[in-house]
Amino acid sequence: MSVLARAVRTGVALALALQAVASAAFELHRMQRLEDAARSPPAASTPGWQEVALPDAAPGPAEGTPGQAFWYRGSFDGPAGAATPGDGGWAVYLPYLYDGGQVWLNGALVGEVAESSAERRVRWERPHLFRLPPSLLRSGAPNELAVRAAASPERAIRRFPRVQVGTLRTLLPVYDRRLFWVRTMPQLTAFVCALTAGFVLAIWWRRRSEVLYGLFGVAAALWGVRTLTFVIEALPADRWPVWRMVYLAATGGFIVVLALFAMQLAQVERPWLRRALLAYWLLGPLCVVLSPASEPLVNRVWSAGLIPIGLGAIAAAIRTVATQRTVASAVLPAAMLLALGAGVHDYVVSWSPTASPPLWTGWFEQRIFLLHHAANLLLLAMGGLLTARFVHAMDALEDLNHTLESRVADRERRIAADFERMAELQRQNAATEARQAIMRDIHDGLGSRLFTSLSRVERGDMSEVQIAEVLRACIADMRIALDALAPEDGDFRTALGNFLFRWQGQLEELHFHPSWRIDVPEGAVPALQSPQATLQLLRIAQEALTNVAKHARPGRVRVALRQVGDALTLEVEDEGPRDPPRPVADAPPGRGIDNMRARARQLGGTLELQHGAPGTRVRLCLACAQPGVPTATPPGEVGPSA
Repeated sequence: MSVLARAVRTGVALALALQAVASAAFELHRMQRLEDAARSPPAASTPGWQEVALPDAAPGPAEGTPGQAFWYRGSFDGPAGAATPGDGGWAVYLPYLYDGGQVWLNGALVGEVAESSAERRVRWERPHLFRLPPSLLRSGAPNELAVRAAASPERAIRRFPRVQVGTLRTLLPVYDRRLFWVRTMPQLTAFVCALTAGFVLAIWWRRRSEVLYGLFGVAAALWGVRTLTFVIEALPADRWPVWRMVYLAATGGFIVVLALFAMQLAQVERPWLRRALLAYWLLGPLCVVLSPASEPLVNRVWSAGLIPIGLGAIAAAIRTVATQRTVASAVLPAAMLLALGAGVHDYVVSWSPTASPPLWTGWFEQRIFLLHHAANLLLLAMGGLLTARFVHAMDALEDLNHTLESRVADRERRIAADFERMAELQRQNAATEARQAIMRDIHDGLGSRLFTSLSRVERGDMSEVQIAEVLRACIADMRIALDALAPEDGDFRTALGNFLFRWQGQLEELHFHPSWRIDVPEGAVPALQSPQATLQLLRIAQEALTNVAKHARPGRVRVALRQVGDALTLEVEDEGPRDPPRPVADAPPGRGIDNMRARARQLGGTLELQHGAPGTRVRLCLACAQPGVPTATPPGEVGPSA
């Protein structure tokens, strides 16, 4: 039972609180109106006063006629008792007073809003709250409230709101709420649009092919400029037409750029349509520039023409949804439909003096414009769509990178396998060529000599000494081939050392005194890296030393292999023939010299044969220099004991 009693007491207390709040503020639904330019309230006996319902919407002055102010007069009962602490006193709240004016209480001025003049133009979008001095209030008696509403000559419809009177504590939240939505929110919108436009246009400047980013940046910039109409409320009179032209250009430009954005997104290529949209965009501002007095007409007729453009943009966005069939693509047309509804709402609020839809009774009377809030959502949807496209592009790029990495890895593996097969084929080919060269060499050299010697032996043309000499030559030739072609060595220096070691003993047996000078830097003989090239060089040296053993008189034999400049030279020099030498023309060289020259050509070098004092010199010259290969310090001459 006690619980029920407490509930009843709570309900009664709540009802009393609501009644107290309701009694703390009330609206004046009807007032008397008089068109008069006086700067102080006209007397009640002045003819022309007529009672009107609030909010009031009256036609503006005729074109070319200076605007007359409207005076509104009404009364309310003052507070019956003493002021409650914390109420802040009484105040008058006006949701709007676009062209400025004055507020009078019981014949005394209590508040004033600047009006337009010859030097300054005003257009107040903010609400107004005027505190009523307690000394002017009549407690428990009627108080006369008079409001002067200035009228601009460009305004087609003069509007006056319902006036609310009550405690400051009750009216201040209402004032702050409307101030936030009609002034603070546009300030934030203009600032955010400027930042967004700068950022997005910077991206588009670096990536001109991303047309959607450029259109979005321009749309954000235009809407930020258009929103300044709620921020810029007073300007010098000479700059006012320019600002109105900029305002109209920003409004129409936003709608046109939005349509171009939707067309670009839907991939609609209609150059003539783009030109028509741009031409219509410029039409309204151009008319205001040519005739500033035509702004109301332009604002009313030309702005209405932007609605079909918005419908076309919505149709293009819906086409994108039908093509892409994604949730992200459906966000844009939904936001555009919302913005279009807000635009129609604002148009009706601006130009219909008596609009009051049944379902929205009292809403239009508040004159809350919704387009700049819906446009914020639209810009957010456009930015979200571009962000989704960017994320999708990054995901696709990442997938492409993974795919490319996989393909490159596969291609690298195939290329490596191909290189291995090519290397194996090259090794097989090199081995085949080496075998063929050995077979050729054996056939042309050792085989030919053995066959010729066998034929002579069968005919009885060779003595045992000659047979032994041929066999020694064949063995020497075979040893050279084995040294040069030995697979476990494959080194020119090793083959050369073995060659010189064998000839050292043979020459000493024939009473020659050999000396060797080897001056070849490590790695400086690229032409002799192959076994075949080594074999050819050693055979040239063998042929030269064989000629020395056969034809030269015993004495010193000098063999030098060195690098001279960019050439590798092999020189074999003796002390002359046993008999007096014959002229070169009378004694042409034998077949051995021709073989030496042929081998030199195979090595890419030249062979020179010089006869003179004291003896004969055979000189082989090969190109061998490599850039950056250092030349070793000559080790000096090695004597017979080497």
